[in-house]
Amino acid sequence: MKRLTEIEIQKALLSLEGWKCEKDGIIKKFVFANFKDALATMNRIGEVAEEMNHHPEWFNVYSKLNIRLSTHDKGGITQLDIDLARAIEEIVNN
Repeated sequence: MKRLTEIEIQKALLSLEGWKCEKDGIIKKFVFANFKDALATMNRIGEVAEEMNHHPEWFNVYSKLNIRLSTHDKGGITQLDIDLARAIEEIVNN
């Protein structure tokens, strides 16, 4: 899998509301009603990430969840990051 170009990244982000490119990754901040909802969502994301063998960097405090996606062995953003971001959006919005 190859690193995406800046143009490819920007095009992909058009369909991912709230996701932003930052350095060599894409990021988004989520806010849930409470810690229980944030944790449940993290568990669902974790299951999908494990199936994809692509794991997010994340930070959680109470109802807030910050996610960063990057393909470290490629040194930047790949289609795998975009695919996981789309899966995360599906989980959060359903």
